[in-house]
Amino acid sequence: MSHDTLAPHRVAIYAAPAPGTDWWERGSEWLGRCASRRCTLPMPVVDGVDPSVLTALTADPRRYGWHATLKAPLRLAPHANLWAFRDALAAICREHRAIDLGDMQVARLGSFLALRPEKAPAALGALADDCVRRLQPLAAPLNEHELARRRRAPLTPEEDALMLAWGYPWVLQKFRFHFSLTGPLAGVPDDVVGRLLEAATRKFGALPPLRLDRLSVFIEPSPGADFVLLEQMELGA
Repeated sequence: MSHDTLAPHRVAIYAAPAPGTDWWERGSEWLGRCASRRCTLPMPVVDGVDPSVLTALTADPRRYGWHATLKAPLRLAPHANLWAFRDALAAICREHRAIDLGDMQVARLGSFLALRPEKAPAALGALADDCVRRLQPLAAPLNEHELARRRRAPLTPEEDALMLAWGYPWVLQKFRFHFSLTGPLAGVPDDVVGRLLEAATRKFGALPPLRLDRLSVFIEPSPGADFVLLEQMELGA
């Protein structure tokens, strides 16, 4: 492994399909980037939407790769390292079983489009909570720059308190499992949003029900770099 892999700037735990599966490939195609092969891909063609507009609207999720967040990106604490982080994750995987997410739907979530389970099972929230609580002791505290960036959202007092405690505002009772399909859509005409929603529904709607059977370690090798898939650990293994 390279130095950047052994000592990444940030590390995150995501729900991500296995590379090579239809769920992984279609998600990566939608974003225009594969975090496993670490390469860009041609952007999809959406009727009535200028390609440059789609490229701009997917820029935020593209950098993070095709995923749903379980433990948001964090810097490791001085007393921790990647090996300790992986060991803690392996313990979580041993204690949780694969989760059938059922049918997924494209919907607007706040200011962006996302792919979400039609009905999220309780086991999904329990898994996410476990990742948040048990991995946080290995995280470095948020610095002033990170706090300021998060607070640009803006945050409610409850979300701010969650961020200070767990490093991310949308955890525990605020957790909403989703795969991001776009960044913020503020100012985007309704007809363009509608075309994106229809195109995404066509792309993902024919896929079989999604099963979460592994947790994925993604890393940001250096500040501002694209996130890449480092490894996956099977649930129940």
